[in-house]
Amino acid sequence: MLNPDKDLELHHKINSETARLPWAELQRHFAQGAVIFVSPDLDLIEVAVRISHDDKASIGAWLADGKVGKVSDEQAQAWTEAASMLWTSVVHPFILVQQEKARLN
Repeated sequence: MLNPDKDLELHHKINSETARLPWAELQRHFAQGAVIFVSPDLDLIEVAVRISHDDKASIGAWLADGKVGKVSDEQAQAWTEAASMLWTSVVHPFILVQQEKARLN
């Protein structure tokens, strides 16, 4: 059973360690197969918390829906060409990445 206080602590810890990084700095990790994309319609921090808890049900549903998965060669190429900045969160041994959500003006 999950402890809500520990879950909240983990959420705060992951949130404080989340940063924007240029894709160029992540390419080495991509080459090692360690970079996982998270769809912009999911909460990056919540996905990181669920992965750290090895929540197979949530992770399986996201994988099946194509909302979480390994970064494809095509996506990596597009991010390289666009010199993209991505939100990142480390959940060992993975680096989760997420494109910024579109801003409404």
